[in-house]
Amino acid sequence: MVTIKVIHRSSGNPVKGKKVALGIDAQFSSGVTHGEWTDANGEAHFDVKPNHGKVFIDSSQKFEGHLYGEVVVYI
Repeated sequence: MVTIKVIHRSSGNPVKGKKVALGIDAQFSSGVTHGEWTDANGEAHFDVKPNHGKVFIDSSQKFEGHLYGEVVVYI
């Protein structure tokens, strides 16, 4: 399970209603997940194994690196 937490850079508050997708760069199974919407806590949850990949928020890449546990992305 990977959780993406979206935080507003200037206020530090979680952002609700953003569409988040992951681009997974796995050796044998790369691809992009279906989009998930952030909840009131700014979180979107994905049932994927930890891996290297990218985080897309509203179709724009905002993060690239190791995806595991909770990844906080500031927008």
